[in-house]
Amino acid sequence: MPEEERRRNPDFHVEALRREGLIDPPDGPGLAPHDGAGRVNLSFAPSGREVRVPPGVSVFDAASWNGIAIDSTCGGHGTCKKCKVRIHDGSVPVHRLDQRSFTPGELAAGWRLACLAQATTDLGVDVPPLTTRPKAATLGVGRQVILRPAVQKRYVELDEPTLADQRTDLQRLYDAIDDLELTADLHALRRLPSVLRKADYKITAVVVDEALVDVEPGDTTGRRFAVAFDLGTTTVVATLIDVGTGTPAAVASMLNQQQPFGGDVITRISATMMDPEALGRLRDLAHKTLAELTAEVLEEAGVEPTEVYEVALAGNATMTALVLGIDPEPLGVAPFVMSTGTLPTLLATDLGLDLHPRARAVVFPALGAYVGGDIVSGMLASGMDRDKRTRLFIDVGTNCEIVLSDGDTIVSTAAPAGPAFEGGAIRCGMRAADGAVEVVRIDPATDDGVVLQVIGDVEPRGLCGSGLVDAVSELVRVGLLDGTGRFVPDEKATEIAPYVADRLTSVGAERVFVLHRPTPGAAAEDCVYLSQRDVRELQFAKGAIATGWTLLLEELGLEQGDVQQVLLAGSFGSYLSPAAAVRIGLVPKIPVMRIVSAGNVAGEGAKMSLLSVRERAGALALLEEVAYVELSDRADFNDRFVDLLAFPG
Repeated sequence: MPEEERRRNPDFHVEALRREGLIDPPDGPGLAPHDGAGRVNLSFAPSGREVRVPPGVSVFDAASWNGIAIDSTCGGHGTCKKCKVRIHDGSVPVHRLDQRSFTPGELAAGWRLACLAQATTDLGVDVPPLTTRPKAATLGVGRQVILRPAVQKRYVELDEPTLADQRTDLQRLYDAIDDLELTADLHALRRLPSVLRKADYKITAVVVDEALVDVEPGDTTGRRFAVAFDLGTTTVVATLIDVGTGTPAAVASMLNQQQPFGGDVITRISATMMDPEALGRLRDLAHKTLAELTAEVLEEAGVEPTEVYEVALAGNATMTALVLGIDPEPLGVAPFVMSTGTLPTLLATDLGLDLHPRARAVVFPALGAYVGGDIVSGMLASGMDRDKRTRLFIDVGTNCEIVLSDGDTIVSTAAPAGPAFEGGAIRCGMRAADGAVEVVRIDPATDDGVVLQVIGDVEPRGLCGSGLVDAVSELVRVGLLDGTGRFVPDEKATEIAPYVADRLTSVGAERVFVLHRPTPGAAAEDCVYLSQRDVRELQFAKGAIATGWTLLLEELGLEQGDVQQVLLAGSFGSYLSPAAAVRIGLVPKIPVMRIVSAGNVAGEGAKMSLLSVRERAGALALLEEVAYVELSDRADFNDRFVDLLAFPG
């Protein structure tokens, strides 16, 4: 197989993985199996947006996670037949439900249901424009959300007052909207007299919950927006939502501008402890990040700031405290206590946002100091409280949050994974940016023995988290790393993998495996390489995570094989190779088809809270349903951690 084709088709290990028991048979006719490795590129028309996702992600999810609206009301089960797209470049097998939805001619032309079309190779996808105003939206992990936003608009045409009808302006409006028990906001009262008369008594009432927050001249019912924020320690994502249709209008992301104060929550907490002025600066930087992202999505969608009436924010407990200017010190020292798990009603101005003057801010509640609002949001988006299967939710990052449900009971914990997944403490580590190696394959059939996928398709500059996991997994697979995580001696390397044995060398006194040489004769220290210390860093991280889910399984009396689905979430977890994660023991040893890339579920949960007051209430209900397990309290944690450092046999 030519190298370019091999890079674009990550399925060349399928049979080997099936023999290892890591791949289930396809779920039905027309579903393409995949090995859970690599990346695929999807290009969406007419938007022109290109995205990279792990193989096996549905076309619908790939679009939804990146702000591309595809109609759907059935939650991804292929029954509503609304999510029709045309594959114009590449191919997707015909599912049996496609056969019921399209004519033979349409199938031949590439028409498929997006929710059932698995992206296992690069694809070009035509997305038809939305032709209706849906009453429901599909978000998160196949969650169907009935549209019941807190933000409502009512257009009314009122009778002008006369000497015989001297009702107040407000009473006149209340009488016209008699199905709601409205309470008027002062801002609305200030505007009501002039707007009514200038608009010839034809106005739109803006209502949030049952509070009248504004009156606008004419009929503006088609213009109501909200912004969902995923406030991450490293990356912040903003999604502008049309709450009338449930569709995203624009999406933007950027690095959290708090980065100069440290790359993780502990260093930022420490900064506030050492410098009394640091808390104010961290709050201002968070506000600046949110404001710049908001300006970007508003400009892209052509929306005025005053047309945004609500925002929702999901972040971990520390990020939430910092953006609100709450002292985070108690979160960083035992016994790790939050100031509060739930917050009162806030205004967008409390987050430094200049939107509608009465725009509200919904901040997700937290379960604990290290299972924050982002995880509650993720649980909401993945339906952890609604699915009867045994499911394991893992948000992989510096602090790894883990949730396990057996269909009746939900338990959660947090594991200190460290910075390895973000490229920290890794010799050639870097964030997932252009030049970062994100996929590694060791294959004797290629000229060099090693195949790399690099973000941006440029010269490799370093190794990001997914590339680190891939590299270690491949070295374990071919035997160059033994079960303890040590590189094998040179003699054994030459015996078992002669096609890459010359890549096993040293930088100083440390053994390394060279992944990329900028020139044929380049010294090892000038190359992109994996060091013995890097392997140890990954072992410590995966050992902590594996200890976390192992103890949760024991808490519910379950075995690894009982897990029916693993959801890998977060900006890193969503791009982690399921096959590699299984091979190194980061997740339970189950078939990779049961391991699902869940996407940015924190952001998805934030969107759900803006589109449905019922879902918002569901987030609060999770606080009562989920039990938190503190690992540092467990006497057996250290012993179990040591046991799980080794790579599975």
